[in-house]
Formats: sequence, C-alpha cells, structure tokens
Amino acid sequence: MRPQVICLPGGVAPAAQRYARLVSLVGLDADLHLKDLEVYRDAAPPPGYSVDVELTAVDRFADELRLDTFHVLAYSGGGFVSLAYAGTRPRRVKSLAVFEPASIPGPLIADEREAWDALNAAISGLEGPAFMNAFVRAQLKPGVSPPPPPQGPPSPEMRKRPAGIAALAGAFSSYAFDRSAFLACEFPIFYAYGDQTHEVEAIRASIVARLFGDVRIRRFAGVHHFVAPELIYTAEYADLLLEHWRRADGTSG
Repeated sequence: MRPQVICLPGGVAPAAQRYARLVSLVGLDADLHLKDLEVYRDAAPPPGYSVDVELTAVDRFADELRLDTFHVLAYSGGGFVSLAYAGTRPRRVKSLAVFEPASIPGPLIADEREAWDALNAAISGLEGPAFMNAFVRAQLKPGVSPPPPPQGPPSPEMRKRPAGIAALAGAFSSYAFDRSAFLACEFPIFYAYGDQTHEVEAIRASIVARLFGDVRIRRFAGVHHFVAPELIYTAEYADLLLEHWRRADGTSG
C-alpha cells in the first residue's frame, strides 16, 4: 500500500497551492490528502477558535478517509498543529514531516520567546497589506529580501489571511502542552528549514532534536519561509519525503 499522508498548510497559502508541486512530483508513489486549516473555513475565524478545533478536524478528516494511522506533512502554522496532533495522538501518526513550524507547542525557552514576542510586536495594530508585509519581514534573516507583494486586489481567500493569522497566533500562545509528551513518540520525524529564515528556526530544530527519539534534520540552502512552494518542495525534497514515509512504513519502494 502506498504511504497515506495528510498534508496541512500554513497560515498564508491554502493546501492546494502549498502542495501542488509536491503532488506532481510524488505522483503515484504516495497518496497526499490535502486538508486546509479550520481557521479559514468561513469568512472569519470561528468563535472560540483554538488548536483543539484543528486537532478534532484532523481526526474527522482521517476518519472520513478511513485511515486509522497515517503520515503527517505540514508547513508553518500547520506545522504547529501537526506537532500538537503528534503529541496528543501519537498512536495515529506513522511519521511526521514538518517544514518550519510557526512554533513548537509548550512553554517557550528564552530564545523562542524573544523571537515570538518580536513577531507579535511587529504585526501589532496592523491590518491588510501592512500586516502581511510586517509578518513576512519579521521572519527573515537581516538582509534577506522579502518576495514582491502580489499584484492586483487580494482574492477573497487572501483577504481572510490577516485575521486568520492573528487567530492562529493567539491559539498557539494559549495552547497548554507539556513538551515531555514528545519523548514518548516512537515514530520518525523529518524536520526541514531554510538557511535564509530567521535564526529561531535553527533553535526550534535543536529543540525537536532533543525531544524526539528518531529525528532527521535538514537545512536547505537559499530558501526561506516565504519563497514559492516549488522552491521548497523540489525533486530532492520529494525523494527525501518518500524515503522517510517508506522507512516508517517498513517498505523499500
């Protein structure tokens, strides 16, 4: 049986846009099931939105697919959700692959807190394009140029993003989690990040390396959090993911 993978996007691009390139590269070697975040289900974040809303939705999505166990692939905000899911439902997860999670669930160490507070300060009180511009710039290394802003008026989906990102940040900050739960996770995790993203990503990678028993970490050159998806999900990365999933499944492919 091919690897069965539930894919969660981040707070900016929807799943179909985030993973289109990877779907084409993987082809028939794995089944990628794309799931958008619940925070964008409606025109505005749902009342009482929380991380648990996302976790319950992943359960429901997997049940609809009739998957008792599955691999999880995630990016950015979806990366936080995937880590929370893995830590609270480890028996359903066959492997985890995450690219630059927005944060790691649980109490932040000093370096994480400094970066998180700086990001929140940068976007505080801003809306629309100004919010998105500050959100992007705060997560890049000094001297790295952000991508050019999209041309033309924002689509209805993109107009949801500032409020959705703010809701995600609030939900992540208030989510109660004990990081020691990760120590009991027996599945492999593949953590990847770009060398042009803020240094906090290297700090998060080191934290993940201490918390999980079976970890592979890869830093990609010339990449940051906001490059086009096809620059992240390259043929090389697709091959590494297939190897990761097959190893977790115990198959050679």
